[in-house]
Amino acid sequence: MYLHRSVGGAEPRIKRAYDAKFKVTPAYRTSLPDMMETAESIPGAHVPIQQVGISNFKLPLNYRTKAGETVTLETSVTGTVSLLAELKGINMSRIMRSFYDHKDEVTTGEWMGKVLKTYLRKVESKAARLKIRFSYPMLQQSLRSGLNGYQFYDVAFEGVMTEDGRYRRFIQFDFVYSSACPCSAELSEHARDVRSAYTVPHSQRSKARITIEEVEGKKIWIEDIHAMCVQALRTETQVMVKREDEQAFAELNGAYLKFVEDAARLLYAELAKDKRIADFQVACSHQESLHSHDAVSVICKGVPGGFSADFSDFGLLRC
Repeated sequence: MYLHRSVGGAEPRIKRAYDAKFKVTPAYRTSLPDMMETAESIPGAHVPIQQVGISNFKLPLNYRTKAGETVTLETSVTGTVSLLAELKGINMSRIMRSFYDHKDEVTTGEWMGKVLKTYLRKVESKAARLKIRFSYPMLQQSLRSGLNGYQFYDVAFEGVMTEDGRYRRFIQFDFVYSSACPCSAELSEHARDVRSAYTVPHSQRSKARITIEEVEGKKIWIEDIHAMCVQALRTETQVMVKREDEQAFAELNGAYLKFVEDAARLLYAELAKDKRIADFQVACSHQESLHSHDAVSVICKGVPGGFSADFSDFGLLRC
């Protein structure tokens, strides 16, 4: 046997042991093979790669709330760079080390630009992209009972450094709300009025994914995007609920009936008013309680060369 003792008791040909006392010296480190220095030809097509890097690298990062407090949140990082056709690959650990160089700073758009420049320099690339995902807590008050509870929002910050040196900043924000069907509500009232039949109109948990590009030099807070969603849609799902809150939520849904088309247009109207937003895309999914399928819509601001309505993976909007 090569690695294991045989049934007859013969020792393996290869000895396996970990030397916990071994210390790496500068000379030893220099002697280690470096795959970036290989003279072998590049396999496959001799073409550039648009993105290569790491995904779902996790570390705690600091975020500042609009109220000025700092919160530390577990963050999932995706960092990529472009690769020239004549280069075999990149040293991916350098991307990770770039984050640790700045891990104690507050995470902002400027911070992301600094990290991008650092790992562009370290891996000698021309374009880079960074996306960080986290769950952002916000304390929300119930509708009538005065209770407070934390709502958690899926958020992503993205920074893109283009080959021509432009730095673009994006924010992705998921908002979960209730959508009560206007048609079902109308039919329910007809049944009650004409036939004295008690009915319950259908409503469902729904999600909107808002992706915005910030105007250069402008700052938009997560809390601002949340406030725009609440102003547009009104019926955010609740955290803390007593009987008076449940009744209030039923009244709220009755006051703000909406189809999935309505949701997209309401969000458009609210986002378009904010001068800090250069461009946006909105994708909505109403996870129907009537149908066995979902109702979906996508809308974008319509900026030439900007976001399109090219969103098709609605499974990402399950809630």
